[in-house]
Amino acid sequence: MSALPLQVLATPAAIPLVRSLRAKYGDLLFHQSGGCCDGSSPMCYPRNEFIIGDADIQLGSVDDQPFYMSRSQFEYWKHTQLTLDVVPGRGGMFSLEGPTGQRFLIRSEIFTDDEIHALREAGRI
Repeated sequence: MSALPLQVLATPAAIPLVRSLRAKYGDLLFHQSGGCCDGSSPMCYPRNEFIIGDADIQLGSVDDQPFYMSRSQFEYWKHTQLTLDVVPGRGGMFSLEGPTGQRFLIRSEIFTDDEIHALREAGRI
């Protein structure tokens, strides 16, 4: 395998919403929620309004906007490639897409054995 598999992707449908929110709010940050208040929805925040701590890790980025998850939650998801998608509905009450009539959600797929091996060799999982 020549390239390390990406741990987070976005669908073509999600990118226009990301760009619209960025145009309105500036640089963004995504954080995969751990299940409280808004379930397990990916949350989108203005980058300067969400404090990343030592317990958070960056999995990648979506349209150059960083995507994080807590280290403890990552232990459950580390064998899974996450894809940010968008569907009709109301987003999380703290997430920027809330009033747009669309909401972000995560689709996931288990990495292949070769991809898991490559991620382990690179120290990513």
